[in-house]
Amino acid sequence: MAVTLLPIETVSAVDAVATRLRDRILDGELLPGSTVTENEVAAWYGVSRPTSKSAITVVIGEGLLTREANKSAKVPKLSSGDVADLFLVRIPLELEAVRFVIATTRIPEGLAQAVQDVRSMTQAPPSRYVEADLRFHRLLVESVGSRRLTRVYRTIQGEIHLSMVQSQRVLGAERVSREHGQILEALRAGAETRAVDLMRRHLQDACHDISRHLDRFEG
Repeated sequence: MAVTLLPIETVSAVDAVATRLRDRILDGELLPGSTVTENEVAAWYGVSRPTSKSAITVVIGEGLLTREANKSAKVPKLSSGDVADLFLVRIPLELEAVRFVIATTRIPEGLAQAVQDVRSMTQAPPSRYVEADLRFHRLLVESVGSRRLTRVYRTIQGEIHLSMVQSQRVLGAERVSREHGQILEALRAGAETRAVDLMRRHLQDACHDISRHLDRFEG
């Protein structure tokens, strides 16, 4: 049977294939529990096995695939425990970023646009909606200007994104854009206590609702 090759852009082949795999996972095309083999990836994109292996390794490093010794990579099925662990790391980082923005009175460029983008993406593919949501948070963290803080945050971003996709928009675009807007208003007003409290509640509620949804799905 003839294999239909899926074209990739003229960039680093490994990066291009990793991007396509990432998009397929985050759009729900590759479901939790799906295996992803080097031969399959090579056939999908018309690349060599070493290239497909390297691309899979990149996506594993982002937490969007897992692989046990001598087994194929697999799309993880996140649990409520995984989500609780992610937010255990996430919440302190983002609260510190909020305090930094208040202290420096520098609102990150693009923050207001991220709020608008979430509001307009009620019908967008999951990966685009969640990307807009997480962009708001990423801009805050990156505004601190700490390479190490940004690096730590990036190590959990893929799994945060995946948990939101697997929870099937349980948070809702209107709710997220409203809460982001309230945080932005507090930042602009220089109201540190309110901004920190709003962000803490936003993240704690998200953790609770995503975890509850995944618990029901597991059941």
